[in-house]
Amino acid sequence: MKKYILSAIAVLSAATLLTSCNDSLDTDPRVTEMTSATFPGKPADVESEIAALYSIMNTMGGGDSDTYNPFFWWEIMSDNCYGSGGLQDNKVKSLHHLVEMNVDQYETVFILLYGGISRANNTIETIDNVKWTDTQRTQRNQLLGEAYFMRALYTLWLTQLYGDVPLITSSTITDDMKQQVSAEEVIYPQILSDLTSAKNLMKAERANGSGHADKFAAEAFIARAWMFWAGFYKKVSELATGDASIQLVEQEGCDGGTLAKADVIAGLRDIISNGGYKLCEDFRSLWQYSNSLLWDEAQDGEGHAYEFIKDMKRENCFDQPGMGNGNTEEIFQIQFMNASKWGIDGQVANGGIYSTARMYSNYISCFWGLRNGATNDNGKRTKTYPFNQGWGQGTPSCNIWDDWTDAERIGNYTDKRKLGSLIDLENELESYTYEKDDCEESGYGVKKYADVNLDACAADNDSWWSKCEGYTASSLDNKQQGDHFEDYYLMRYADVLLMMTELTGEASYMNQVQRRAGVPETPYTLANVQNERRWEFVFEGLRFNDMRRWSGIDGGENCYAAKALQAQRGKQIVCLGQKSAKRTLEHMTCSWAKRYAATNGFLSKPQAQITNLSGKMVQNPGWDAADPETQYKVIYQ
Repeated sequence: MKKYILSAIAVLSAATLLTSCNDSLDTDPRVTEMTSATFPGKPADVESEIAALYSIMNTMGGGDSDTYNPFFWWEIMSDNCYGSGGLQDNKVKSLHHLVEMNVDQYETVFILLYGGISRANNTIETIDNVKWTDTQRTQRNQLLGEAYFMRALYTLWLTQLYGDVPLITSSTITDDMKQQVSAEEVIYPQILSDLTSAKNLMKAERANGSGHADKFAAEAFIARAWMFWAGFYKKVSELATGDASIQLVEQEGCDGGTLAKADVIAGLRDIISNGGYKLCEDFRSLWQYSNSLLWDEAQDGEGHAYEFIKDMKRENCFDQPGMGNGNTEEIFQIQFMNASKWGIDGQVANGGIYSTARMYSNYISCFWGLRNGATNDNGKRTKTYPFNQGWGQGTPSCNIWDDWTDAERIGNYTDKRKLGSLIDLENELESYTYEKDDCEESGYGVKKYADVNLDACAADNDSWWSKCEGYTASSLDNKQQGDHFEDYYLMRYADVLLMMTELTGEASYMNQVQRRAGVPETPYTLANVQNERRWEFVFEGLRFNDMRRWSGIDGGENCYAAKALQAQRGKQIVCLGQKSAKRTLEHMTCSWAKRYAATNGFLSKPQAQITNLSGKMVQNPGWDAADPETQYKVIYQ
């Protein structure tokens, strides 16, 4: 485990650039303060810039998930999760009901993503301040490719969240550049050009769990970005039989021309043939609840035993070579380490635009953790072993459990991924009780990213990580909030296989994923692919944008996404700690179908940024603040 549990010293060089994001689209001051005609002056300077570029993802993954984490947001906005939590947890409920509490609720991620884009622009523009030798050209191209890759990724997330926005491709921002542009016609061509540059510049070898991007990650994200563009904007309802071409931008590493489905497929075939990736033998190996320390407790016959992993091979446990963090199917991910603290570089918690506290901890584990309060003391191992306490926000919906169970019943099989992804609270945790202010609870918990403890832990809420070789405590001095080091997967090999089936209609790729799950192999149909993607990637941030691309822009209230979201209505929920047939899930202002149709799944752009840009950026449809259907309303009291 030493390769995953690192000292804070290892990240100080990157952390020096992490103070606060600027509140406009102007160039990021953290970078420009360092920039001159002579900086960067050596390869190590560029490497530090790249580290700072990646660290934006740590900020998103390590901050409060209802404020910072778009991958958490997309799960909450989908039919996989409810808002849930306690009465006071209103941000997450706003997301689930597709409304807003205030006109700047979704500003933090907007600012963070533009900050990341600014860092990438600076590196792209200044990389040749270094006097690269002929023998350093490969290193130079790799670093430049990583900068293009991250600019593309941050821009992709930005436009998927907010739609038409300003496209910033230079550190010198003119008034014209501050004008919002068409995502379909301008932004996606640039995203796919950047990813093409990245693919062609980076080395044709795996990053091997280093946390850096490589050629294969670029090829995989070309597929994801193109498929969203083709499905959502061009309304190609079934990609196996449809196609669309997009014009690329000429720049270093990209000769322009067009990108069509055949090109996307060729990139995925390269990953399959030359990437050296493979699915972990056991789906549970991907998740920290399968760690060998917990497995050992299941075998020893003393104390508690987590029966769900008892039948695993020990070599397949999360912390064994090729499993868990750095596993054989991990293509790109956010990595975390024990470098969190309440203030980094003197910044106090919650100061400025955002707090850097916990940024190296995978805080989504805390948000999805089981609620624990003074009333029911769910943090005690006797109640929740082996799962740790947390904020209980974004709990799984009844829909994901019910739809999955229906699929198992119809197909007469048991899908190993269901209980590998969800906690059935009332059956798996016999002593579990609800908190008195719980609302929108379903009776299920997220197992994939759930933190776990051990009988061997000193305190009830200590994480199993504290018993790993090489562990040293972070300066948070709060293991329940600081000790979350599980990688957050942004691209897995399973996704490459399922994208290949969806693009080609060849079921053999999907069948590999099905075999690993122990479910019957099926022929290609779009419906089969849709189900497999939902089951395989639940709680990994993909479902909402999959729903959107299968619906097409302006799909109305009868499109795939709108109908799936509306199917949540009427499901029995726990409210104020009680489960009653009389309390069912209802939309807080109108209906999920209506809110999705009105917004196309985009969030409101922050009004402060619209004001800063003096009308060059306009609000998205469906977000008129004067319309009560767009505004948060208290429905649990």
